[in-house]
Amino acid sequence: MPHPSLLCVHAHPDDEALWTGGVLARCAELGGRTAVITCTWAEGTSRGSEVAASLKLLKADPPLLLGYADRPFPESAPGQPAFCDAPFDQVVGEVVAHIRRFRPDTIATYDPLGVYGHPDHVRAHRVTVAAIGAAAFPQLYPEAGPPWRTRLLYLATMPHSATSVLWPAIRKAARPAGPLPGVPDEMVDTTIDVSTWLDIKWKALQAHRTEMDRGGALTMLEELPENVRRQVIRNEWFLRMPLAADPLDALDFSGTPHSVDGRP
Repeated sequence: MPHPSLLCVHAHPDDEALWTGGVLARCAELGGRTAVITCTWAEGTSRGSEVAASLKLLKADPPLLLGYADRPFPESAPGQPAFCDAPFDQVVGEVVAHIRRFRPDTIATYDPLGVYGHPDHVRAHRVTVAAIGAAAFPQLYPEAGPPWRTRLLYLATMPHSATSVLWPAIRKAARPAGPLPGVPDEMVDTTIDVSTWLDIKWKALQAHRTEMDRGGALTMLEELPENVRRQVIRNEWFLRMPLAADPLDALDFSGTPHSVDGRP
């Protein structure tokens, strides 16, 4: 039985490596099909090329770019609306089409807070949840292809024990507003130590030179001592949301792929 397939939905180039780089690399290593939908930046732009390079390192399919603008950067998608300004139903239909073409067993995106409250992350969560539901109904978006039912959803998050340590440094580097992000530690039901794939994950992050050079959170990571940086990005945290009685789990790396109830 092949390893279950994984489709990630992210708001910006670099998010695929930061939040899911380790699980994408491990899933691909086990033979699972992997792909990433990126909601902002268009083909032919600098960051569109960078996400392609990142995914090549992670051994995922070429990027599926929705091509909406990243609001602070009009050059991200000339002539296109910002992701949060695009009609919701239109964006859902585009994600439905990608789901039906790729036919993933497992999908990963952000938690309802978008991990730390970024509006594009929050919208990516809402769009993804709506698209997963719609993709299973042939009556909805019939032009997007045959229906497909995804079996399992993972929501990327951070426990408060991590954000309480990291958030002061992130605030200093990237100046995000808002309260402490993340969720209580007891809510995090899946913590994956990606140390084995950390070198690949870091190379994928370094592919995003535009973001590394602009003085944000990735710049902060690059400036950390290597041993500290490895501790910061060695874990990927998720909330596990089964969507079927027999979910196929792309993030189960314990051995032979199996359903949550142990059936092959």
